[in-house]
Amino acid sequence: MLRGFLDNDSLFGQIMLRCWAIIICNLCFVITVLPIVTAGAGWAAMDFALMNTLKNKDSAAPFRDFWKGFVTNFKQAAIIWICSLVLLAFLAMEWYWCRQFGGIFDYIKIGILMIAAVIVITLMYLFPTMAAFKATIPQLIQDSIYFMFKKPLNLIVIAFVHIVPMALTYMDLQRLPLYAFLWTFFGFAAVSLITVNLLLAEYMPYLETKKEVKEGEAPEQSGQKHQKTEKEILDEMQKLGM
Repeated sequence: MLRGFLDNDSLFGQIMLRCWAIIICNLCFVITVLPIVTAGAGWAAMDFALMNTLKNKDSAAPFRDFWKGFVTNFKQAAIIWICSLVLLAFLAMEWYWCRQFGGIFDYIKIGILMIAAVIVITLMYLFPTMAAFKATIPQLIQDSIYFMFKKPLNLIVIAFVHIVPMALTYMDLQRLPLYAFLWTFFGFAAVSLITVNLLLAEYMPYLETKKEVKEGEAPEQSGQKHQKTEKEILDEMQKLGM
């Protein structure tokens, strides 16, 4: 009975596997955030590892999956992250100057905040999409926007779990050390787990389609050129009277 309770297939075992994956992925993510420029790759790697944890319920290798996702998505994630930081820094500077002038510039501030919100929310979808699919950056952005508007309720939940806890953290400065401890050990990965859990159901039909193309379809359908066998060549030669 005790062995069944501690087995990975049991409810307790599944909970422990999830907790283990959350803690390991969160600590790895915090390490990759420190250099700042690698934060985007760390974000994608965390989503990749937790997505694998959800798909492979009988086992979990969060450390291995994290670094695999980090290496695989490093280039694309770094480009997206750095470009986003530069753009957000530019918007922050413009917002600061509009605040100084006041008047009609107050309306421009609203537009700046809306653009910044769109960038941040797109990133919330972009890194999980990058973790799930291999594609070019423009295609990943297009896919992220598609999944963003496919289910508006998911969009609301994902935006809420990303923004509200972080906002509450900085609103209660007296408990900031406690919040810093929580974010360091499991906060970021907990948010990521909620996100990938919602999005994985949307990703699965497309992931299964790609798997079928790779394993079951003919080479012509999967984009590979069909190589003629010797028998096919001889048959064609006989038809031509050679």
